[in-house]
Formats: sequence, C-alpha cells, structure tokens
Amino acid sequence: MKILITGGAGFIGSHVVRLFVNSYPDYHIFNLDALTYAGNLENLSDIEHASNYTFIKGDITHADFIDSLFERYRFDHVIHLAAESHVDRSITDPMAFVNTNVFGTVHLLNAFKTHSMPFHDKVLFYHISTDEVYGSLGETGLFTETTPYDPNSPYSASKASSDHFVRAYGETYALPYIITNCSNNYGPNHFPEKLIPLFINNIVQEKPLPVYGDGKYTRDWLYVIDHARAIDTVFHKGVTGETYNIGGFNEWQNIDLVKLLCSLMDQKLGRPKGSAQQLITYIKDRPGHDRRYAIDATKINKQLGWSPSVNFEQGLAATIDWYLDNTEWLDRVTSGAYQEYYSKMYNT
Repeated sequence: MKILITGGAGFIGSHVVRLFVNSYPDYHIFNLDALTYAGNLENLSDIEHASNYTFIKGDITHADFIDSLFERYRFDHVIHLAAESHVDRSITDPMAFVNTNVFGTVHLLNAFKTHSMPFHDKVLFYHISTDEVYGSLGETGLFTETTPYDPNSPYSASKASSDHFVRAYGETYALPYIITNCSNNYGPNHFPEKLIPLFINNIVQEKPLPVYGDGKYTRDWLYVIDHARAIDTVFHKGVTGETYNIGGFNEWQNIDLVKLLCSLMDQKLGRPKGSAQQLITYIKDRPGHDRRYAIDATKINKQLGWSPSVNFEQGLAATIDWYLDNTEWLDRVTSGAYQEYYSKMYNT
C-alpha cells in the first residue's frame, strides 16, 4: 500500500508519518513537504532510514509537479495535512493561504482523480482540517459535524474552501474522501510561533509573554500524539464521505492556560513561585479574533472508539519536558528569519 502524506515534516504531519512508518511495515509512506519555515526533517530523524519511508521535497501549489508525482507513483491513498496554518500570518499575507490551502488542495484532488482512482479498487483522500471553519461560539454550545461554516479569518476561510472542494469532488466525481476537523494541537516539535511553545521559549529566556486582548479567549486543546492516533483510527475505520470532529474534551481560557504553564515552568526551572507570571504582557487584540472554540468529539468516540490518552495537565507537562530536553532543536528553529517575524508580529 502506497500512502502519500502531505506536510509530513511539519508539526502534526511528522507525528502521523512516524506513527504510520513504525506501525505498518507493509505500508510504504511517502512524505511530501515543501520544507517551508515550519517543515523540519529533523522532526523525523529517527525514521529517515526506514525501508518503508520515502521523503519527497515538493510544493503542492505546483500543479504540473503534483500531476507527474501521482502519474509516477499512483498512490493508493492520500492523507493531506500540508497547509499554511497560523492565523496571524494569514492576516498579513492571505494570498499565501489561498495558494497553499485552496489551490494546493485542488491540485491534489485533480491528480488523485486522474491517477489514483482509475487504477485501484479502494482509494481514500483523507483531508485534515480545523475547527476554525465553524467560526466562533458563545459561552455555551459545541461544534458538531453539522455546525454551519462561518470562518472569520483568512486562514479559516481558506480551510473552509478546501473542505468544500473536497466534498464537491466527492459529489461530482465520486471521489472517496473523509474529512476531520480538529481543535488546537500542542506537543513536541511544534514550531514556536504558536502559544504553548512560544511561551515555553519565552519563559526560559525571561522574555514577555504576549497575551491578546483580555486573555479570555477559549480553545479546546488536543495532544498531538492523540491527534495522530485519531488520524490512524479514522484512516482505518472511518466511513467514506463522513466528517469527524477530533477534540481533546479540554477547554481552557488562554489566560488560565498561560498561568498553569507559568506555574509548571517555575517548578521545572527551579525558579521562585510566580516568577513566570510576572512576564505576562497584554497586547492589542488581533482582528477577527474568535472568542471560543469547543469540539464535540462524541461521533469519533462512539462510532470509532477513539478518545484522548492523556489529560491536559499530563500532556502539558510532557510537552514542557520535551522542549527543555531539546533546547538545541529550539535554538535552531528560532534563529534568523523567525526572529524577524516574531518581532514584527508581537513588537517585542
């Protein structure tokens, strides 16, 4: 079985690639990644020489390249994770998100339809999306698989568009697909522009912790290794044409999460209690900031038997330990261009 995983050198993708390579020696995993700022082959150094693994450097926005790749390999299945994913970046450069998340997805769909569907009895295009396509919740309620789409940022609009294209190809061309929409991921190998790795790094360096607005924005948090397990479960047990929401059953207001992170970091760094909290700095809110996301993951739990393996406190402690044990990795990915971006975005 030949499986193409796009974005496999990124945060979530690298955990999915590792899981599939290690768990299924009879599958051959092809990892396609453009190695942009968030793609890092160092994330996969432990499996790079595996006999059932092949890395391909390439960009899903290049239609001719994608077509030739599918013509050559005729993949049985696609697990599509490659995406521009940071809301702040989408506000400053929305076209990059349109190119990758919309055009890139359509290029993959076209190549899959042309070169995979006619040559295999059973194929699957598995598209990984986000809960942000649903928009913002009030103080109550949860996103379900039937919640109407209401994206509020260029990032979420681009992901909503890609979801619609996948479903449209399913209806128009009978393309077999599954879509999953996940909540905020955290864990090892996360590029430090997102909240948790950013703040871990800043606390270590005793730099300000930039909290948007009043800090009361609420998110559901999902440990990335549990997300990889969920993708494995959906790939093998999911029903074609269905959507599954993947969440951690784990809502936190940003400011409460930051205070918990500060407390754990003080303990692990041996610093006086309350030291890290003094670094909290409230900054101007970003445009179109959704107030609350919360996933109802009942469907994947009841129908496919998946549930998170750790609670948030356990996962966060393990994440902190990983970053403190991998300071060289963190130093390498936070050098150069990232520092310029960080300064521009957070004015620090």
